[in-house]
This record gives sequence, structure tokens and C-alpha cells, in this order.
Amino acid sequence: MLTENLNFVTTKDAVQIAIWKVFNNEKSHQLSNLNAHQGQNIFLTHGTFSDKKTCLKIAEYLAGLGHHCYIMEWRAHGASSNPTDKFNFETVATYDFAATFDYLFNELKLNNLHCVTHSGGGACLTMFLIQNPQYNDKINSISMFACQVYGAIVNPKNYFKIVAAKLFTRLFGYIPAKKLKLGPINESHHTMNQWYEWNLHKNFHSSFIKQSDIDANGINKSAFDSSARQKNTPGSAIFDYRQYMPNITVPIYAISAKGDKFISPTQGCLSLFNDFNHSLNKKSANVFREYARSHGVLDDYTHSRILNSRTAAKEIWPTVAAWIEQHAG
Repeated sequence: MLTENLNFVTTKDAVQIAIWKVFNNEKSHQLSNLNAHQGQNIFLTHGTFSDKKTCLKIAEYLAGLGHHCYIMEWRAHGASSNPTDKFNFETVATYDFAATFDYLFNELKLNNLHCVTHSGGGACLTMFLIQNPQYNDKINSISMFACQVYGAIVNPKNYFKIVAAKLFTRLFGYIPAKKLKLGPINESHHTMNQWYEWNLHKNFHSSFIKQSDIDANGINKSAFDSSARQKNTPGSAIFDYRQYMPNITVPIYAISAKGDKFISPTQGCLSLFNDFNHSLNKKSANVFREYARSHGVLDDYTHSRILNSRTAAKEIWPTVAAWIEQHAG
């Protein structure tokens, strides 16, 4: 029987983050009695315009295999509380992820963890692991669905779409996701502007962390000062996450959808994927796969259908389960 339990963790900036545990007691017990790997622990999170429902079906599938799943909802999404301050992707990475991983490893004492992310959730996980390299050896595998950061502009049409969206959200203050049928959560201009800037300038720059805020051990406490959350000044040394992506040594399974033409086109997903493998000294265990009919699969998929659809459940979810099994600890 599938069970959902809700727990809240508190971030360093006093926001309540919802973590949903999804598991099947009967399946977990059966798996623990086999000689094969015991059920694994899986962290899942969504992207913009979304909440736990984006990840729930695949979490239920994985729980049905005997795994324990933990779905984190971003601040101002789902059951998580609304912060008093504006936030962006990097805020979620710096505070929400930090509180969640502290809970999973230090309070629950998990001895293994796999990550499954959709869209912006993968960007946040990337920033978080660069900020907190101590988790590299604690995570067994990553599966990224439709994640790109600075590669959406694959043609002039996409450039004008992003410029138009930037102007629209600046004027109205938010993207009406519900009316546009993008998802259940409207996103503010402040949140989305970071994504616009990354893609327009083709970089992965921090919005508030300076080069001096991070060393070999990760992010320094100074970065959490209220003054540090202000936008970088022209004279400050901007921190570029892209340069540090090869330091993430967790095996990555990156998934793109041929029908995703704007948010995470395959070329953009592949650009991000290649930057994880940039180090010439690293023998990569990472895998990239575009799902397209031309490759013999059932659908060209779209940004949402790549994770949530009957065909994805049939032909993509099992590959994620196999990736987790391959890297089970």
C-alpha cells in the first residue's frame, strides 16, 4: 500500500519547506528480504510552475519497486510556505536544498541517496552541489529530466520569445501559469528573470554569490549574510557555476525530449550535459539520451510529457529505475 507522509524543514532564512515521503511498506519489506540491493532512497523535485504532482507519479512507480521517495516542494510551491523576500532559482538551491539535504542525511541518517529532477530542479541541484561539494560522495546517482540553463536560444525565434517573456513579466510582475496552462503555480518576474539572463547571456552566473564566497570546501557562511543576497555589483568577482560543473562527480543520466522546442531543447540540454564532462582528466560515467520517434521510441515528447505521460511511464521510467539499480549502494 502506498503511503504519503508530509514533513517540514526550516531553511536558514526561516522558510518552511515541504518534504513528502512516498513509500510502499509491503514492497520495501519484500525487497529487504531478497539478496538483491535493498530499496534505495530517492530525492525528487520539480521545476518552475510546478509542485509535488509533477514528481508524484514517478515517485509512486519507484515506491512500487520498493524504494523510499522524498519529494521536495520549492518555497512558495505546493505545501511549502511563502517567503517574505523575493527569490529565484539560486535561492532555492542555496536554502531549500540545503535544509532538505541536511534533514535527509543528518536527521534521517540515510546511507544512500539518488536524485531525480525535472527542468529547473536540475539547475538548482547543480548549484547546490557546487556550493556543497561534501555531498558529492554521498549521492549515488542523478537523473535529470529536461534540464538546461543557458542553451534555450537555439534559433532566432527562441531569442525573441525570451525577450518578449522578460518584458511581459517585468510589466505584469509574473507569468500567469494557470491561464497559460503551464502549471499550477504562477512565477514572479524576479524568479524567472534569472533564467532569462542565463539564456540571453549564455552563462551560469550567480545572482548574489561572489567568487570570494566559495572555496574548496564549498560556500562560506558570509554568503548567507543578508547583504550578500544583494545582486553583484559591477566591481565584484562574479561566481560562474559553469566553471565548477566538472567537480560534480555523481553519475548523471540526462534525458531530453525532441518535442521540447523552447524551455529545454535537446541542444540546450546537451550543452549543459557536456559541461559536466568538460574535465579531460575525468572518465565520465554520464549518459545522455534524447527521446524521439526517430530513435525508435513512442513519442517525441514535450517538456512536461517527458516526465508525466503514459508513454514516459512505459519506456522512460524503467530506464531511471535501471540507472538507480546500476548505482545502488
